[in-house]
Amino acid sequence: MTSIDLNADLGEGFGRWRLTDDEGLLSVVTSANVACGFHAGDPVTMRRVCELAAERGVTVGAQVSYRDLAGFGRRAMDVPPAELAAEVAYQIGALAVFARAAGTRVAYVKPHGALYNRVVRDEEQAAAVVDGVLLAGGALPVLGLPGSRVLERAAEAGLPAVPEAFADRAYTDRATLVPRGEEGAVVTEPDSVVARSVKLARSGTVTARSGAVVTVRARSLCVHGDTPGAVDLARRVRERLEASGVRVEAFA
Repeated sequence: MTSIDLNADLGEGFGRWRLTDDEGLLSVVTSANVACGFHAGDPVTMRRVCELAAERGVTVGAQVSYRDLAGFGRRAMDVPPAELAAEVAYQIGALAVFARAAGTRVAYVKPHGALYNRVVRDEEQAAAVVDGVLLAGGALPVLGLPGSRVLERAAEAGLPAVPEAFADRAYTDRATLVPRGEEGAVVTEPDSVVARSVKLARSGTVTARSGAVVTVRARSLCVHGDTPGAVDLARRVRERLEASGVRVEAFA
């Protein structure tokens, strides 16, 4: 039977402000990419999400990013490699404290936003992210775009490299994500998101914005937590996957 992980970005709030319905999404997904305070998240939020994830048996992952609270981690930044490695390790370590206190652990690492897109092609930044994961200790899997430099560097360092696809993001003909600033970058029509999810899981392909069918073989499928109606959409995606004979389970 085909299997796939279903992940979502969670804990994306700060203080009294909350963006994601963490409790609702944790009733659907199998892996939680928890914001570690650099693009969103704070200690109270991180602790709460780890506790909820542990209660529901959802795997916890550290979603690391550039230090960019004001820009939600989506602004391009030039960070020296040694500094970036230290900041990645810092974020993983911060989340690990709350995960351990909740009776679970940080089981993988996923870059966020501008950093996620940068390490698709940037060798230096990709190597710095992997160095940060190694600095944090443990052979943590790294989640990223198939064929990305960060997955290549992770594999070379002996870390599990886990390819990821996006149910609600448009793709280019090169199987990369259409930049968010461009029209149609985010797929919002629910039926389209559900259909794309099943196609990605069962055939490892997706229809690009141009209409071309491109290969995107992934072990994990992301539904963004900040998408309107994210909980209902994630639930529909999971139900359709399972109805199509796809087993939904965590990869770590």
